[in-house]
Amino acid sequence: MKKSFLLLLAASLYVSSWACTNFLVGKDASADGSTIISYAADSYSLYGFLHHRPAADHAPGSVHEVRDWDTGRPLGSIPEVAHTYSVIGNMNEHQLTIGETTWGGREELWDTVGIDYGSLIYIALERCKTAREAIRCITDLVAEYGYASEGESFSIGDPEEVWILDLIGKGQYGKGAVWVATRVPDDCISAHANQCRTTLLDLSQQKIRREDKRTQLWSKDVIRFARERGYFNGKDAEFNYQEAYCPYDFSGLYVCEARVWSFFRHFADMDRYFDYATGKTFVETGGRECGERMPLFIKPDRKVSVQDIKECMRDEYQGTPLALEDKTAAGPWQSKLRHGGLAFTLDSVKYWYERPTATQQTGWSFVAQMRGYADPKAGGIFWFGVDDAACSMYVPMYCRILHVPECFAEGNGDLYTYSPTSAWWTFNIVANWAYNKYNLMKPEIARLQAAWDDKFNSQVPGVDAQAAALDDREAREFLTNYSCSQAENVVVDWQNLGTYLMVKYIDGQVRKEEDGRFKRNAWGEPVGPNRPPFPESFLRTIAPETAHE
Repeated sequence: MKKSFLLLLAASLYVSSWACTNFLVGKDASADGSTIISYAADSYSLYGFLHHRPAADHAPGSVHEVRDWDTGRPLGSIPEVAHTYSVIGNMNEHQLTIGETTWGGREELWDTVGIDYGSLIYIALERCKTAREAIRCITDLVAEYGYASEGESFSIGDPEEVWILDLIGKGQYGKGAVWVATRVPDDCISAHANQCRTTLLDLSQQKIRREDKRTQLWSKDVIRFARERGYFNGKDAEFNYQEAYCPYDFSGLYVCEARVWSFFRHFADMDRYFDYATGKTFVETGGRECGERMPLFIKPDRKVSVQDIKECMRDEYQGTPLALEDKTAAGPWQSKLRHGGLAFTLDSVKYWYERPTATQQTGWSFVAQMRGYADPKAGGIFWFGVDDAACSMYVPMYCRILHVPECFAEGNGDLYTYSPTSAWWTFNIVANWAYNKYNLMKPEIARLQAAWDDKFNSQVPGVDAQAAALDDREAREFLTNYSCSQAENVVVDWQNLGTYLMVKYIDGQVRKEEDGRFKRNAWGEPVGPNRPPFPESFLRTIAPETAHE
Protein backbone atom coordinates (compact mmCIF):
# COMPACT_ATOMS: atom_id res chain seq x y z
CA MET A 1 0.00 0.00 0.00
CA LYS A 2 2.79 2.42 0.80
CA LYS A 3 4.45 1.84 -2.57
CA SER A 4 1.26 2.79 -4.43
CA PHE A 5 1.31 6.26 -2.90
CA LEU A 6 3.69 8.07 -5.25
CA LEU A 7 3.64 11.65 -4.01
CA LEU A 8 4.65 14.82 -5.78
CA LEU A 9 6.69 17.18 -3.65
CA ALA A 10 5.45 20.37 -5.27
CA ALA A 11 4.76 23.43 -3.15
CA SER A 12 1.28 23.48 -1.65
CA LEU A 13 -1.09 26.42 -1.44
CA TYR A 14 -3.15 26.64 1.74
CA VAL A 15 -6.56 28.18 2.31
CA SER A 16 -6.77 31.27 4.52
CA SER A 17 -6.64 30.42 8.21
CA TRP A 18 -9.86 32.39 8.76
CA ALA A 19 -11.90 30.63 6.13
CA CYS A 20 -14.72 28.45 7.51
CA THR A 21 -17.30 28.03 10.27
CA ASN A 22 -18.97 24.90 11.76
CA PHE A 23 -21.85 24.52 14.21
CA LEU A 24 -22.77 21.20 15.85
CA VAL A 25 -25.93 20.09 17.70
CA GLY A 26 -26.40 16.87 19.69
CA LYS A 27 -29.60 14.88 19.19
CA ASP A 28 -31.04 15.72 22.64
CA ALA A 29 -30.28 19.41 22.13
CA SER A 30 -32.16 19.58 18.83
CA ALA A 31 -35.85 20.35 18.51
CA ASP A 32 -36.68 17.18 16.57
CA GLY A 33 -34.11 14.65 17.81
CA SER A 34 -31.86 14.98 14.78
CA THR A 35 -28.15 15.68 14.99
CA ILE A 36 -27.04 18.77 13.08
CA ILE A 37 -23.78 19.94 11.56
CA SER A 38 -23.38 23.13 9.55
CA TYR A 39 -20.44 24.24 7.45
CA ALA A 40 -19.54 27.35 5.46
CA ALA A 41 -16.82 26.71 2.87
CA ASP A 42 -15.31 30.18 2.62
CA SER A 43 -12.67 31.10 0.09
CA TYR A 44 -12.41 33.68 -2.67
CA SER A 45 -11.02 30.88 -4.85
CA LEU A 46 -13.93 28.48 -4.26
CA TYR A 47 -16.77 28.00 -6.74
CA GLY A 48 -20.08 26.87 -5.31
CA PHE A 49 -21.38 23.54 -6.61
CA LEU A 50 -22.87 20.42 -5.02
CA HIS A 51 -20.47 17.49 -4.91
CA HIS A 52 -21.91 14.16 -6.06
CA ARG A 53 -20.28 10.74 -6.08
CA PRO A 54 -22.61 7.81 -6.91
CA ALA A 55 -22.26 4.52 -5.06
CA ALA A 56 -19.97 2.13 -6.92
CA ASP A 57 -18.36 -1.29 -6.85
CA HIS A 58 -14.64 -1.49 -7.62
CA ALA A 59 -12.59 -4.34 -9.04
CA PRO A 60 -9.62 -5.75 -7.09
CA GLY A 61 -6.53 -3.65 -7.71
CA SER A 62 -8.46 -0.43 -8.31
CA VAL A 63 -6.93 2.77 -6.98
CA HIS A 64 -8.32 6.05 -5.71
CA GLU A 65 -6.52 9.02 -7.23
CA VAL A 66 -5.90 11.76 -4.64
CA ARG A 67 -5.74 15.44 -5.56
CA ASP A 68 -5.41 18.34 -3.15
CA TRP A 69 -8.93 19.64 -2.60
CA ASP A 70 -7.94 23.32 -2.66
CA THR A 71 -5.50 23.41 -5.58
CA GLY A 72 -6.09 20.26 -7.64
CA ARG A 73 -2.44 19.26 -7.15
CA PRO A 74 -1.95 15.50 -7.74
CA LEU A 75 -0.93 13.77 -4.52
CA GLY A 76 -0.81 10.16 -5.68
CA SER A 77 -3.13 7.21 -5.22
CA ILE A 78 -4.29 4.77 -2.59
CA PRO A 79 -5.98 1.36 -2.98
CA GLU A 80 -9.71 1.62 -3.54
CA VAL A 81 -12.16 -0.36 -1.41
CA ALA A 82 -14.57 -2.88 -2.91
CA HIS A 83 -17.66 -0.67 -2.49
CA THR A 84 -18.08 3.07 -2.00
CA TYR A 85 -21.24 4.83 -0.82
CA SER A 86 -23.21 7.54 -2.57
CA VAL A 87 -22.24 11.05 -1.43
CA ILE A 88 -24.29 14.21 -1.87
CA GLY A 89 -22.29 17.25 -0.82
CA ASN A 90 -20.74 16.36 2.53
CA MET A 91 -23.37 13.77 3.53
CA ASN A 92 -23.48 10.18 2.38
CA GLU A 93 -26.44 7.86 1.93
CA HIS A 94 -26.08 6.65 5.55
CA GLN A 95 -26.36 10.26 6.77
CA LEU A 96 -22.71 10.44 7.83
CA THR A 97 -21.67 14.12 7.52
CA ILE A 98 -18.25 15.75 7.71
CA GLY A 99 -17.29 19.45 7.76
CA GLU A 100 -14.10 21.28 8.71
CA THR A 101 -12.36 24.51 9.59
CA THR A 102 -8.64 25.15 9.18
CA TRP A 103 -6.72 26.49 12.18
CA GLY A 104 -3.18 26.30 10.90
CA GLY A 105 -1.29 25.83 14.15
CA ARG A 106 2.47 25.49 14.31
CA GLU A 107 3.88 26.05 10.83
CA GLU A 108 6.77 23.63 11.31
CA LEU A 109 4.18 20.83 11.49
CA TRP A 110 2.64 21.58 8.09
CA ASP A 111 3.49 19.22 5.27
CA THR A 112 2.91 18.74 1.53
CA VAL A 113 3.31 14.95 1.61
CA GLY A 114 0.32 12.69 2.27
CA ILE A 115 -3.45 13.12 1.97
CA ASP A 116 -4.93 16.60 2.32
CA TYR A 117 -7.82 17.45 4.62
CA GLY A 118 -10.41 17.77 1.83
CA SER A 119 -9.58 14.41 0.30
CA LEU A 120 -9.76 12.80 3.73
CA ILE A 121 -13.33 14.09 4.10
CA TYR A 122 -14.62 12.63 0.85
CA ILE A 123 -12.69 9.37 1.14
CA ALA A 124 -14.21 8.83 4.60
CA LEU A 125 -17.71 9.68 3.34
CA GLU A 126 -17.36 7.11 0.56
CA ARG A 127 -16.14 4.37 2.92
CA CYS A 128 -17.83 4.85 6.32
CA LYS A 129 -21.29 4.62 7.84
CA THR A 130 -20.75 6.16 11.28
CA ALA A 131 -18.84 9.01 12.88
CA ARG A 132 -16.58 6.64 14.80
CA GLU A 133 -15.76 4.73 11.63
CA ALA A 134 -14.90 8.02 9.91
CA ILE A 135 -12.58 9.10 12.74
CA ARG A 136 -10.74 5.79 12.53
CA CYS A 137 -10.62 5.95 8.73
CA ILE A 138 -9.14 9.47 8.69
CA THR A 139 -6.57 8.84 11.39
CA ASP A 140 -5.53 5.49 9.94
CA LEU A 141 -5.06 7.02 6.48
CA VAL A 142 -2.95 9.82 7.90
CA ALA A 143 -0.83 7.36 9.90
CA GLU A 144 -0.26 5.28 6.77
CA TYR A 145 0.31 7.96 4.13
CA GLY A 146 0.97 11.24 5.93
CA TYR A 147 -1.02 14.47 6.21
CA ALA A 148 -0.62 17.18 3.54
CA SER A 149 -2.35 20.11 5.23
CA GLU A 150 -2.32 22.45 8.21
CA GLY A 151 -4.00 21.96 11.57
CA GLU A 152 -7.66 21.16 11.11
CA SER A 153 -10.89 20.71 13.06
CA PHE A 154 -13.29 18.20 11.53
CA SER A 155 -16.98 18.06 12.46
CA ILE A 156 -18.09 14.45 12.08
CA GLY A 157 -21.64 13.28 12.73
CA ASP A 158 -24.17 10.52 12.16
CA PRO A 159 -27.80 10.31 13.34
CA GLU A 160 -26.66 9.32 16.85
CA GLU A 161 -23.43 11.22 17.58
CA VAL A 162 -21.48 14.33 16.67
CA TRP A 163 -17.72 14.62 17.18
CA ILE A 164 -14.93 17.16 16.77
CA LEU A 165 -11.62 15.78 15.52
CA ASP A 166 -8.61 18.12 15.90
CA LEU A 167 -5.60 17.02 13.91
CA ILE A 168 -2.21 18.40 12.89
CA GLY A 169 0.70 16.71 11.11
CA LYS A 170 4.28 16.26 12.26
CA GLY A 171 6.05 18.09 9.45
CA GLN A 172 9.68 17.08 9.07
CA TYR A 173 9.58 15.29 12.42
CA GLY A 174 7.74 12.21 11.22
CA LYS A 175 4.83 10.85 9.22
CA GLY A 176 1.30 10.90 10.55
CA ALA A 177 -0.45 13.30 12.88
CA VAL A 178 -1.17 14.10 16.50
CA TRP A 179 -4.90 14.29 17.11
CA VAL A 180 -7.74 14.23 19.59
CA ALA A 181 -11.42 13.48 18.93
CA THR A 182 -14.14 14.57 21.36
CA ARG A 183 -17.79 13.58 21.32
CA VAL A 184 -20.19 16.48 21.85
CA PRO A 185 -22.67 15.43 24.59
CA ASP A 186 -26.12 14.69 23.22
CA ASP A 187 -27.70 17.60 25.14
CA CYS A 188 -25.09 20.16 24.03
CA ILE A 189 -24.08 22.32 21.10
CA SER A 190 -20.59 23.19 19.92
CA ALA A 191 -18.79 25.21 17.26
CA HIS A 192 -15.39 25.94 15.79
CA ALA A 193 -14.26 28.68 13.43
CA ASN A 194 -10.64 28.31 12.32
CA GLN A 195 -9.27 27.84 15.81
CA CYS A 196 -8.50 24.65 17.68
CA ARG A 197 -10.86 24.61 20.68
CA THR A 198 -9.98 21.27 22.30
CA THR A 199 -7.97 21.77 25.48
CA LEU A 200 -7.60 19.06 28.17
CA LEU A 201 -7.67 15.31 27.63
CA ASP A 202 -9.93 13.22 29.83
CA LEU A 203 -7.31 10.72 30.92
CA SER A 204 -9.95 8.64 32.72
CA GLN A 205 -11.03 7.50 29.24
CA GLN A 206 -7.95 5.26 29.19
CA LYS A 207 -9.65 3.00 31.72
CA ILE A 208 -12.51 2.31 29.30
CA ARG A 209 -11.38 -0.76 27.38
CA ARG A 210 -14.02 -0.66 24.65
CA GLU A 211 -13.25 2.13 22.20
CA ASP A 212 -16.91 2.32 21.15
CA LYS A 213 -17.79 3.41 24.70
CA ARG A 214 -15.23 6.20 24.93
CA THR A 215 -16.26 9.83 24.45
CA GLN A 216 -12.73 11.02 23.72
CA LEU A 217 -10.04 9.42 21.60
CA TRP A 218 -6.49 10.54 20.81
CA SER A 219 -3.30 9.46 19.12
CA LYS A 220 -0.98 7.47 21.38
CA ASP A 221 1.84 10.01 21.04
CA VAL A 222 -0.20 13.23 21.33
CA ILE A 223 1.46 14.20 24.63
CA ARG A 224 4.85 12.59 24.01
CA PHE A 225 5.33 14.37 20.68
CA ALA A 226 4.51 17.74 22.30
CA ARG A 227 7.17 17.06 24.96
CA GLU A 228 9.75 16.09 22.34
CA ARG A 229 9.14 19.28 20.38
CA GLY A 230 9.23 21.49 23.48
CA TYR A 231 5.56 22.49 23.26
CA PHE A 232 4.73 21.08 26.71
CA ASN A 233 6.67 20.16 29.85
CA GLY A 234 4.08 19.65 32.58
CA LYS A 235 2.23 16.66 33.99
CA ASP A 236 0.07 14.59 31.64
CA ALA A 237 -3.08 15.69 33.46
CA GLU A 238 -2.18 19.31 32.67
CA PHE A 239 -1.68 18.77 28.95
CA ASN A 240 -3.62 21.24 26.81
CA TYR A 241 -3.88 20.25 23.14
CA GLN A 242 -4.75 23.74 21.93
CA GLU A 243 -1.94 25.46 23.80
CA ALA A 244 0.57 22.90 22.57
CA TYR A 245 -0.35 22.80 18.90
CA CYS A 246 -2.30 26.01 18.22
CA PRO A 247 -1.23 28.89 20.49
CA TYR A 248 -3.76 31.71 20.28
CA ASP A 249 -2.99 35.21 19.07
CA PHE A 250 -5.21 38.30 18.75
CA SER A 251 -6.54 37.47 15.29
CA GLY A 252 -7.37 33.93 16.36
CA LEU A 253 -9.65 35.38 19.00
CA TYR A 254 -11.15 38.46 17.34
CA VAL A 255 -11.52 36.94 13.88
CA CYS A 256 -12.28 33.33 14.85
CA GLU A 257 -13.42 32.74 18.43
CA ALA A 258 -15.81 35.69 18.13
CA ARG A 259 -17.85 33.70 15.61
CA VAL A 260 -18.23 30.87 18.12
CA TRP A 261 -19.24 33.41 20.79
CA SER A 262 -21.85 34.87 18.45
CA PHE A 263 -23.30 31.41 17.80
CA PHE A 264 -23.44 30.47 21.47
CA ARG A 265 -25.07 33.79 22.43
CA HIS A 266 -28.25 32.77 20.60
CA PHE A 267 -28.74 29.92 23.07
CA ALA A 268 -27.09 31.01 26.33
CA ASP A 269 -25.83 34.06 28.21
CA MET A 270 -22.31 34.58 26.89
CA ASP A 271 -21.57 38.12 28.14
CA ARG A 272 -18.85 36.89 30.49
CA TYR A 273 -16.82 35.62 27.53
CA PHE A 274 -16.96 38.76 25.40
CA ASP A 275 -13.57 40.13 26.47
CA TYR A 276 -12.01 36.76 25.72
CA ALA A 277 -13.67 36.27 22.34
CA THR A 278 -12.83 39.76 21.10
CA GLY A 279 -9.21 39.62 22.26
CA LYS A 280 -9.65 42.48 24.72
CA THR A 281 -8.05 40.59 27.60
CA PHE A 282 -5.28 39.36 25.30
CA VAL A 283 -4.37 42.95 24.37
CA GLU A 284 -4.68 44.27 27.94
CA THR A 285 -2.27 41.63 29.25
CA GLY A 286 0.21 42.03 26.42
CA GLY A 287 -0.64 38.59 25.07
CA ARG A 288 -0.01 36.79 28.36
CA GLU A 289 -3.64 35.85 29.03
CA CYS A 290 -6.70 35.18 26.89
CA GLY A 291 -9.25 35.58 29.67
CA GLU A 292 -12.00 33.18 30.69
CA ARG A 293 -12.18 30.75 27.81
CA MET A 294 -15.41 29.57 26.32
CA PRO A 295 -16.06 25.86 26.82
CA LEU A 296 -15.83 23.49 23.88
CA PHE A 297 -19.56 22.87 24.14
CA ILE A 298 -22.49 24.32 26.10
CA LYS A 299 -25.99 23.20 27.04
CA PRO A 300 -28.46 25.48 25.23
CA ASP A 301 -31.25 27.18 27.15
CA ARG A 302 -33.79 25.88 24.62
CA LYS A 303 -34.07 23.22 21.96
CA VAL A 304 -32.28 24.11 18.73
CA SER A 305 -34.07 23.72 15.41
CA VAL A 306 -32.66 23.34 11.93
CA GLN A 307 -34.15 26.75 11.15
CA ASP A 308 -32.21 28.19 14.10
CA ILE A 309 -28.98 26.91 12.59
CA LYS A 310 -29.84 28.38 9.19
CA GLU A 311 -30.32 31.75 10.86
CA CYS A 312 -27.04 31.36 12.75
CA MET A 313 -25.30 30.68 9.45
CA ARG A 314 -26.70 34.02 8.27
CA ASP A 315 -25.31 35.79 11.34
CA GLU A 316 -23.59 39.16 10.82
CA TYR A 317 -23.16 40.05 14.50
CA GLN A 318 -26.52 41.83 14.52
CA GLY A 319 -27.35 43.32 17.89
CA THR A 320 -23.81 43.10 19.26
CA PRO A 321 -20.91 45.58 19.56
CA LEU A 322 -19.38 43.79 16.56
CA ALA A 323 -22.31 44.54 14.25
CA LEU A 324 -20.98 45.37 10.79
CA GLU A 325 -23.60 47.99 10.01
CA ASP A 326 -22.55 50.21 12.91
CA LYS A 327 -18.99 50.75 11.70
CA THR A 328 -17.69 53.68 9.62
CA ALA A 329 -16.25 51.16 7.17
CA ALA A 330 -19.83 50.12 6.32
CA GLY A 331 -20.36 53.44 4.59
CA PRO A 332 -23.68 55.28 4.32
CA TRP A 333 -25.67 52.20 3.27
CA GLN A 334 -24.26 49.83 5.89
CA SER A 335 -22.40 47.55 3.49
CA LYS A 336 -20.83 44.42 4.93
CA LEU A 337 -17.89 44.55 2.49
CA ARG A 338 -14.46 45.32 3.93
CA HIS A 339 -12.07 45.94 1.08
CA GLY A 340 -8.47 44.75 0.99
CA GLY A 341 -8.79 41.74 3.28
CA LEU A 342 -9.49 41.26 6.96
CA ALA A 343 -6.64 43.46 8.15
CA PHE A 344 -4.71 46.59 7.21
CA THR A 345 -1.61 48.29 8.54
CA LEU A 346 -1.51 52.03 9.15
CA ASP A 347 1.37 53.91 10.81
CA SER A 348 2.94 50.58 11.79
CA VAL A 349 -0.22 49.47 13.61
CA LYS A 350 -2.16 46.41 12.40
CA TYR A 351 -5.95 46.74 12.48
CA TRP A 352 -8.53 43.96 12.09
CA TYR A 353 -12.06 44.07 10.70
CA GLU A 354 -14.88 42.02 12.20
CA ARG A 355 -15.35 38.64 10.54
CA PRO A 356 -18.93 37.30 10.80
CA THR A 357 -20.19 33.81 9.99
CA ALA A 358 -22.05 35.02 6.90
CA THR A 359 -19.44 36.37 4.50
CA GLN A 360 -19.23 37.33 0.85
CA GLN A 361 -16.39 34.87 0.24
CA THR A 362 -18.52 31.78 0.90
CA GLY A 363 -18.41 29.35 -2.00
CA TRP A 364 -21.13 27.13 -0.54
CA SER A 365 -22.53 26.16 2.82
CA PHE A 366 -24.84 23.58 4.31
CA VAL A 367 -26.93 22.62 7.30
CA ALA A 368 -26.91 18.80 7.57
CA GLN A 369 -29.90 17.28 9.34
CA MET A 370 -29.15 13.68 10.30
CA ARG A 371 -32.44 12.10 11.24
CA GLY A 372 -32.33 8.80 13.07
CA TYR A 373 -36.10 8.96 13.52
CA ALA A 374 -36.89 9.32 9.80
CA ASP A 375 -37.98 6.45 7.58
CA PRO A 376 -34.80 5.00 6.01
CA LYS A 377 -36.27 5.59 2.56
CA ALA A 378 -36.25 9.33 3.28
CA GLY A 379 -33.08 9.58 5.36
CA GLY A 380 -31.27 12.79 6.14
CA ILE A 381 -31.59 16.22 4.59
CA PHE A 382 -28.61 18.16 3.31
CA TRP A 383 -29.78 21.79 3.29
CA PHE A 384 -27.50 23.35 0.69
CA GLY A 385 -26.82 26.91 -0.41
CA VAL A 386 -24.23 28.82 -2.41
CA ASP A 387 -22.51 32.18 -1.88
CA ASP A 388 -23.10 34.49 1.11
CA ALA A 389 -25.56 32.74 3.45
CA ALA A 390 -27.04 36.09 4.49
CA CYS A 391 -28.26 36.59 0.91
CA SER A 392 -28.75 32.97 -0.12
CA MET A 393 -31.20 30.12 0.37
CA TYR A 394 -30.86 26.66 1.91
CA VAL A 395 -32.56 24.09 -0.34
CA PRO A 396 -33.38 20.55 0.91
CA MET A 397 -31.22 18.00 -0.88
CA TYR A 398 -32.22 14.57 0.43
CA CYS A 399 -29.15 12.42 1.05
CA ARG A 400 -30.42 9.50 -1.05
CA ILE A 401 -31.04 11.38 -4.31
CA LEU A 402 -29.64 9.91 -7.52
CA HIS A 403 -28.27 13.09 -9.07
CA VAL A 404 -27.99 16.80 -8.34
CA PRO A 405 -29.88 19.66 -10.05
CA GLU A 406 -28.30 21.44 -13.00
CA CYS A 407 -28.13 24.72 -11.08
CA PHE A 408 -25.82 23.09 -8.49
CA ALA A 409 -23.95 20.77 -10.87
CA GLU A 410 -20.18 20.70 -11.12
CA GLY A 411 -19.10 22.09 -14.48
CA ASN A 412 -22.04 24.48 -14.78
CA GLY A 413 -19.80 27.55 -14.92
CA ASP A 414 -16.80 28.25 -12.75
CA LEU A 415 -15.09 31.23 -11.12
CA TYR A 416 -14.13 32.62 -14.52
CA THR A 417 -17.05 31.34 -16.59
CA TYR A 418 -20.49 32.89 -16.15
CA SER A 419 -23.47 30.57 -16.55
CA PRO A 420 -27.05 31.91 -16.49
CA THR A 421 -28.26 28.55 -15.11
CA SER A 422 -25.72 28.44 -12.29
CA ALA A 423 -27.05 29.00 -8.77
CA TRP A 424 -23.67 30.39 -7.66
CA TRP A 425 -23.69 33.08 -10.32
CA THR A 426 -27.36 33.88 -9.71
CA PHE A 427 -26.94 34.39 -5.98
CA ASN A 428 -23.72 36.34 -6.47
CA ILE A 429 -25.45 38.77 -8.82
CA VAL A 430 -28.15 39.48 -6.25
CA ALA A 431 -25.74 39.75 -3.30
CA ASN A 432 -23.20 41.95 -5.05
CA TRP A 433 -25.91 44.34 -6.19
CA ALA A 434 -27.37 44.39 -2.67
CA TYR A 435 -24.03 45.28 -1.06
CA ASN A 436 -24.29 48.73 -2.70
CA LYS A 437 -27.36 49.65 -0.64
CA TYR A 438 -27.32 46.84 1.86
CA ASN A 439 -29.64 48.33 4.48
CA LEU A 440 -32.31 48.87 1.80
CA MET A 441 -31.97 45.68 -0.24
CA LYS A 442 -31.18 43.16 2.50
CA PRO A 443 -34.76 43.28 3.92
CA GLU A 444 -36.09 42.51 0.43
CA ILE A 445 -33.86 39.44 0.24
CA ALA A 446 -34.82 38.39 3.77
CA ARG A 447 -38.51 38.41 2.86
CA LEU A 448 -37.94 35.97 0.02
CA GLN A 449 -35.73 33.81 2.23
CA ALA A 450 -38.45 33.66 4.87
CA ALA A 451 -41.10 32.69 2.33
CA TRP A 452 -39.01 29.80 1.01
CA ASP A 453 -37.92 28.74 4.52
CA ASP A 454 -41.56 28.52 5.59
CA LYS A 455 -42.48 26.62 2.43
CA PHE A 456 -39.72 24.04 2.78
CA ASN A 457 -40.24 23.53 6.51
CA SER A 458 -43.93 22.88 5.94
CA GLN A 459 -43.31 20.52 3.01
CA VAL A 460 -40.77 18.19 4.65
CA PRO A 461 -43.26 16.04 6.64
CA GLY A 462 -45.33 15.40 3.52
CA VAL A 463 -42.28 14.61 1.40
CA ASP A 464 -41.07 12.18 4.07
CA ALA A 465 -44.46 10.45 4.15
CA GLN A 466 -44.61 10.10 0.38
CA ALA A 467 -41.10 8.63 0.24
CA ALA A 468 -41.94 6.16 3.02
CA ALA A 469 -44.95 4.88 1.05
CA LEU A 470 -42.84 3.93 -1.98
CA ASP A 471 -40.39 1.13 -2.60
CA ASP A 472 -36.72 2.01 -2.27
CA ARG A 473 -36.00 2.84 -5.93
CA GLU A 474 -39.22 4.78 -6.33
CA ALA A 475 -38.45 6.72 -3.16
CA ARG A 476 -35.04 7.72 -4.46
CA GLU A 477 -36.50 8.86 -7.75
CA PHE A 478 -39.25 10.81 -5.98
CA LEU A 479 -36.78 12.54 -3.65
CA THR A 480 -34.48 13.31 -6.57
CA ASN A 481 -37.29 14.95 -8.51
CA TYR A 482 -38.40 16.92 -5.47
CA SER A 483 -34.93 18.18 -4.49
CA CYS A 484 -33.91 19.08 -8.04
CA SER A 485 -37.16 20.83 -8.94
CA GLN A 486 -37.15 22.90 -5.76
CA ALA A 487 -33.56 23.99 -6.33
CA GLU A 488 -34.36 25.13 -9.85
CA ASN A 489 -37.49 26.96 -8.63
CA VAL A 490 -35.47 28.83 -6.02
CA VAL A 491 -32.91 29.90 -8.61
CA VAL A 492 -35.68 31.25 -10.86
CA ASP A 493 -37.07 33.24 -7.94
CA TRP A 494 -33.62 34.70 -7.22
CA GLN A 495 -33.16 35.58 -10.88
CA ASN A 496 -36.45 37.46 -10.73
CA LEU A 497 -35.38 39.10 -7.47
CA GLY A 498 -32.15 40.26 -9.07
CA THR A 499 -34.05 41.84 -11.97
CA TYR A 500 -36.46 43.54 -9.57
CA LEU A 501 -33.66 44.95 -7.40
CA MET A 502 -31.79 46.19 -10.46
CA VAL A 503 -34.83 48.10 -11.72
CA LYS A 504 -35.83 49.45 -8.32
CA TYR A 505 -32.42 50.70 -7.19
CA ILE A 506 -30.66 51.60 -10.44
CA ASP A 507 -28.41 54.69 -10.49
CA GLY A 508 -28.76 55.32 -6.77
CA GLN A 509 -32.51 55.85 -7.04
CA VAL A 510 -35.44 54.02 -5.47
CA ARG A 511 -38.33 53.47 -7.86
CA LYS A 512 -41.75 54.25 -6.44
CA GLU A 513 -44.17 51.34 -6.02
CA GLU A 514 -47.91 50.98 -5.66
CA ASP A 515 -49.88 47.79 -5.01
CA GLY A 516 -46.76 45.68 -5.58
CA ARG A 517 -45.89 47.26 -8.94
CA PHE A 518 -43.67 50.08 -10.04
CA LYS A 519 -45.77 53.23 -10.14
CA ARG A 520 -46.89 54.81 -13.42
CA ASN A 521 -48.85 57.99 -14.07
CA ALA A 522 -52.36 58.21 -15.49
CA TRP A 523 -50.99 57.84 -19.01
CA GLY A 524 -48.93 54.74 -18.28
CA GLU A 525 -45.55 56.40 -18.07
CA PRO A 526 -43.09 55.79 -15.20
CA VAL A 527 -43.22 58.43 -12.47
CA GLY A 528 -40.12 60.05 -11.07
CA PRO A 529 -38.12 58.04 -8.52
CA ASN A 530 -37.20 58.79 -4.94
CA ARG A 531 -33.59 59.91 -4.49
CA PRO A 532 -32.73 59.07 -0.87
CA PRO A 533 -29.91 61.23 0.53
CA PHE A 534 -27.02 59.90 2.57
CA PRO A 535 -27.90 59.38 6.24
CA GLU A 536 -27.19 62.41 8.44
CA SER A 537 -24.27 60.67 10.18
CA PHE A 538 -22.51 60.26 6.84
CA LEU A 539 -23.39 63.78 5.69
CA ARG A 540 -21.62 65.13 8.78
CA THR A 541 -18.57 63.07 7.82
CA ILE A 542 -18.37 64.49 4.30
CA ALA A 543 -19.53 68.05 5.07
CA PRO A 544 -16.03 69.42 5.87
CA GLU A 545 -14.78 68.50 2.38
CA THR A 546 -17.94 69.57 0.52
CA ALA A 547 -18.53 73.03 -0.98
CA HIS A 548 -21.02 75.13 0.96
CA GLU A 549 -22.57 78.59 0.87
